[in-house]
Amino acid sequence: VIGPLFPAAKATGRPPVDRRLVVEATAWRFRTGAPWRDLPERFGNWNTIYKNFHRWATAGVWAELLSYVQCAAHRAGELDWVTSIDSTIVRVHQHGSTLPRITGGTRELQQSELRAV
Repeated sequence: VIGPLFPAAKATGRPPVDRRLVVEATAWRFRTGAPWRDLPERFGNWNTIYKNFHRWATAGVWAELLSYVQCAAHRAGELDWVTSIDSTIVRVHQHGSTLPRITGGTRELQQSELRAV
């Protein structure tokens, strides 16, 4: 179903890696959060998989694939576009907690001054 969305293989040079293998290896990598170098041997050389992933990402193949799959699921009524974000679990990164706060004014009002206004 998604095969035609990938770029055609070159006619010269090394034989291409099986595209299904690259998609499966990419899914495994993002599902587990492991580094590219830790791909299991069944997927082949990790560098080859990464190069294919990066080449397709640069060409916009992954974005087009996501759009295609979302549209197909939406047409079939299998996609729910409602999302919910619980702000209680959103945290600032440790390096962002000490950044200066931009308030947009020359002076920031304190809590006691806000009550008086």
